[in-house]
Amino acid sequence: MPLTDSATLIAAKEKGFAADEGLDLTLMRETSWANIRDRVMLGHFDAAHMLGPMPVASTLGVGHVDVPMIAPFSLSLGGNAITLSLQVFAAMEREGATLRSEPAEMGKALVQVITRRRADGLAPLTLAVVYPYSGHNYELRYWLSASGIHPDNDVRLIVLPPSFMGDAMAKGQIDGFCAGEPWNSLCVDAGTGVLAVTKSALWRQGPEKVLGFGVDFPKREPERFAALLRALSRAAQWAGNPANHGELAELLARPGYVAAPANILIRALSGKILRQKGATAEVLPDFLVLHAHATNFPWQSHALWFYSQMVRWGQVTYSADMAAKIGQVYRPDLYRAVLSETGIDLPRASAKVEGALKNPTGVASRRGTMVLGPDGFFDGRLFDPDRLEAYIAGFGD
Repeated sequence: MPLTDSATLIAAKEKGFAADEGLDLTLMRETSWANIRDRVMLGHFDAAHMLGPMPVASTLGVGHVDVPMIAPFSLSLGGNAITLSLQVFAAMEREGATLRSEPAEMGKALVQVITRRRADGLAPLTLAVVYPYSGHNYELRYWLSASGIHPDNDVRLIVLPPSFMGDAMAKGQIDGFCAGEPWNSLCVDAGTGVLAVTKSALWRQGPEKVLGFGVDFPKREPERFAALLRALSRAAQWAGNPANHGELAELLARPGYVAAPANILIRALSGKILRQKGATAEVLPDFLVLHAHATNFPWQSHALWFYSQMVRWGQVTYSADMAAKIGQVYRPDLYRAVLSETGIDLPRASAKVEGALKNPTGVASRRGTMVLGPDGFFDGRLFDPDRLEAYIAGFGD
């Protein structure tokens, strides 16, 4: 998909990491996540850039046929944002919001805007997400709900491909959207939107994209599977190095890839985010993370958190059997089996309590200790994957 967080795949191709592993890597650009899901399901693609919840939803048969998929490699953390129309944000400013407001303050202002619109007999705000089974949908819903806004009753949520968001905003068809970069920054530069809330502010270093495969690919093609993971691991190290971000932005800008200006693409890579046209850039070091802090490790707790949100919002019912099935989607065992031979450090655990780390923290690793970054949720909640059912019940939606 034409997104900044496709960077590791593009680096693997263009910087020779795939070729070094004997792979002829062909990258196919798609316009919708449903197309990617279907083409992996049909065997048109060996692997794909996927939304973190997609392999979970496919394996459970949520919203489509039951097609088991796996995610043995995480491509990115963070990288998304919620962009609102100029009119909506101006109304929020009248309720006390500013460009530097934290998510809770932004949410309080939006509540007042929605309340006033309802009193004036105006239609609910229309907000777009990129796919029903996406981090975008779940983080937008999480923020709205924590702010006192019911996402199914107080606003109207629709699905649009990320590349359509800017045009829909400019035409007044939507009042806001949650998408990955560069689509938020392009909207800001067009003067039609304000980048109001970042994913990194909602859930620091929260999971976003993964490399998804059909479940049988590692057994059917073990050598190519291992070669691709090795190539992507090296590509992620290169892409995550700030010294390479200028070159990486130029690669992403090419017509066959993201096809957006390099000076826009560099914003997410560098973490220098412009929230509104003419404003001063804000430095957000963990806006998009491609390699640091075990980014590429497929934590099973990430998959289970996505499942918790599917249950929370009525996309699927909870069952212990389903939760156990998800343990076969994100595959740290395959990650370790391939990459332990390369010498990189690896976490000892396969899951963790999400939201517990307030600062960079050392955890047990293959070499002894490795540092994970802060992973707090903006509302202070903790997600313990061993207490999944209690976590879901705790929302009381």
